[in-house]
Amino acid sequence: MTLLLKEMTNMMGQWGWGMGFGWIFMILFWGFVIVGIVALIKWFSDQSGSRGRTALEILQERYARGELQKEEYEQKKRDLLG
Repeated sequence: MTLLLKEMTNMMGQWGWGMGFGWIFMILFWGFVIVGIVALIKWFSDQSGSRGRTALEILQERYARGELQKEEYEQKKRDLLG
């Protein structure tokens, strides 16, 4: 009977250690998963926001919004094209 009790105590002691540190590793794991997902979302949004817009297109958009006068637009366009 004492051998059985001793074995159960050893098993419970090991199981208790695992449970003691297990939650820390679980939090770290889910923290890394969440940080990874947020980083991917940020990277994808940055990629889609700046894809395909040239300096000339940005200049044309600014002129269309009225941010630039015609003379300023023409000068910047000449500078960009060469």
